[in-house]
Amino acid sequence: QGLPPKYGGHCRNLSEPPKGKEPQVIRFKMPEVKVEFKDVIRGTVAFDASLFGDIAIAKDIKSPFHHLAVVVDDEEMRVSHVIRGEDLLSNTPRQILLQRALGFREPTYAHLPLILNADRSKLSKRFAETSLLDYKRQGYLPEAVVNFCAFLGWHPKGDREVFSPDELIGEFDLKRVQKAGAVFDVKKLEWLQKKHLEKLSDKEIVNKLRPVLEAAGITTTTKAFLTNVVSVERERITTFGDFADTAGFFFQLPEYQPTLLAWQKEDLSKVKIVLEKTAKILDGLEEFKKNTIGEALAPLIEQEGRGSVFWPLRAALSGLPASPDPMEIAEILGKKEVLRRLGIAIEKLRNV
Repeated sequence: QGLPPKYGGHCRNLSEPPKGKEPQVIRFKMPEVKVEFKDVIRGTVAFDASLFGDIAIAKDIKSPFHHLAVVVDDEEMRVSHVIRGEDLLSNTPRQILLQRALGFREPTYAHLPLILNADRSKLSKRFAETSLLDYKRQGYLPEAVVNFCAFLGWHPKGDREVFSPDELIGEFDLKRVQKAGAVFDVKKLEWLQKKHLEKLSDKEIVNKLRPVLEAAGITTTTKAFLTNVVSVERERITTFGDFADTAGFFFQLPEYQPTLLAWQKEDLSKVKIVLEKTAKILDGLEEFKKNTIGEALAPLIEQEGRGSVFWPLRAALSGLPASPDPMEIAEILGKKEVLRRLGIAIEKLRNV
């Protein structure tokens, strides 16, 4: 008949408990009334209770089912607001009728919009990362995740988007939560992560990075060295989990193919000669700073071209096609380590 399924009421008016060993449950005799309540987000909501049937509320006197358990729990704990997803909206009239039957007060209800995937399908546990622990392991800041989650279906009065947890507490209002589903936009989460990361000092980032590096097997570094690395890498990372990938070369020798050393497919024999000249120039420096390195390499750059000098230097030091300024890398690594890595690069080219 197109009606929703419900209990048919076979045992609704028994004069005594049924006999025998068949499984039994305790049901709530559902009144055939219209249930109307005010939802903070959705306004006035109404249900026809005659469509529910007599719901099972307990297996026996000591084993309550969900609806009865949550109603009693909310009353015992003096819960003022029940805030949950809209997929549980249809549970509310059943629980309100139980509250009335038991003489309990009715809490305030607010049913949040569902969180959706980019294709607007319901976000589920099968989604790539739906656990907060997944984002913690990736190195997202708690304040960024809280900021992001608050904006899933809610918006403040103005255009501002970046809030600290304390600011969100002062600003948040359930009446500004939308009814429509909220799309889980990872790009938005990454943007908020970057914004919150910008607020941290180098020292704060260093303290938060320690456990991330230890998890990646990087433990032999001083705090001063790590602070120097953070100062040049912080603009290049989104999460702390990125750090081991983008800045790992500061802590261990990079692995790369000799062809990476060539600027725009230059002949490798020429690259080897340029690296040898670079190493000789840097070996003669007494003060190994970014500016002194740049000044010392200027004549070679004038002769060979900027890319022909800086590209193989960058590749030899980092093993990456993109990195911070190679002169900044050189200053942080120090003269001894720079010359060691240049020697390794030259040896790679010698064996090609």
